[in-house]
Amino acid sequence: MNNGIAVVISSAFLAGCSVVGIRSGTEQPPYQVIGQINNDIELRQYGERLAAEVAIDRRSQRANENSAFSMLAGYIFGNNQTKIKLAMTSPVSTNLPSKVIAMTAPVESNIQDDGLYTMRFFLPETYSLDTAPTPKNSQVKLITAPSETMAAIRFSGRRNQVTVDRYKETLMRSIQGSNWKATSDPVAFFYDPPWTAPFLRRNEIAVRVTQREN
Repeated sequence: MNNGIAVVISSAFLAGCSVVGIRSGTEQPPYQVIGQINNDIELRQYGERLAAEVAIDRRSQRANENSAFSMLAGYIFGNNQTKIKLAMTSPVSTNLPSKVIAMTAPVESNIQDDGLYTMRFFLPETYSLDTAPTPKNSQVKLITAPSETMAAIRFSGRRNQVTVDRYKETLMRSIQGSNWKATSDPVAFFYDPPWTAPFLRRNEIAVRVTQREN
């Protein structure tokens, strides 16, 4: 990524959060803690979550993280068929390609090997695929994220690329030495707007996991 995932998400998040006021009082996807790895990694069980998603081609000069954020923010701020404004949830979630592990919450984004960049906003639990407003922008799709078990490591402080990569590597190495195995690329969860004091921020790196067969 040109300027790093965290830098782009923070700048985009600034525009959105000045309106919606994350994180206090903001809905978050519920989960159940079902265990731990090395005392600092939570094992979580998430249920199905409804999300608005945008996938763009990063090879296009006009396609970038900010444009994905803008399209999704437009959807929840009323650019939909019924012109309804939806409450924004936290965290902002950004998928991290596995190919950078060797060095390393919701909106969710993913940079795939085919050059597609995918970003998601998770919608409030009160909505379903049948009741959520239909996007006007054809690039905004409504999807249902499946139930999944995730391993997550939490940290505060600045969410620059170096820090994100360091915690990603810690998470993946810890999983490799456990009874669990990763089944997806990791994601970064950012719960707070960029003006939050670094020591108060809640940041996480998480990955989908399953138990190893004996």
